[in-house]
Amino acid sequence: MSWREKNDESVFSDEAINSRLVDELPTWHLEKGWIRRTYKTSGWKSTLMVVNTVGHLAEAGFHHPDLVVSYAFVTVKLMNHAAKGITEKDFALAKKIEEVVMWQPGLETGPLTGIPDDPRFKYIKYN
Repeated sequence: MSWREKNDESVFSDEAINSRLVDELPTWHLEKGWIRRTYKTSGWKSTLMVVNTVGHLAEAGFHHPDLVVSYAFVTVKLMNHAAKGITEKDFALAKKIEEVVMWQPGLETGPLTGIPDDPRFKYIKYN
């Protein structure tokens, strides 16, 4: 099937969405037909890094969120426009965004230490 042909995807009920969010994406929530997450940043440069990261992941996955962008936050809103609801694509992209944006290498073993605990290097406000 080419990308131009309509893909028959199942839309999840609100109950199923909320259940999956609790289990799989607890920092996301359902609001007005979208699954959403706000990432708080330390300022404009960090906000742009989050926007670019989300943009890259969305383009690579060919599934595009709506974004609300301000000085110190980015809100990501996902809904499958073609299916007119939340589908598996939305959960998959939300998980990938969450994994990459909230990655903290300093909490893992390995050579990457993560961002120093110094206000000059603040980036994401981790939960």
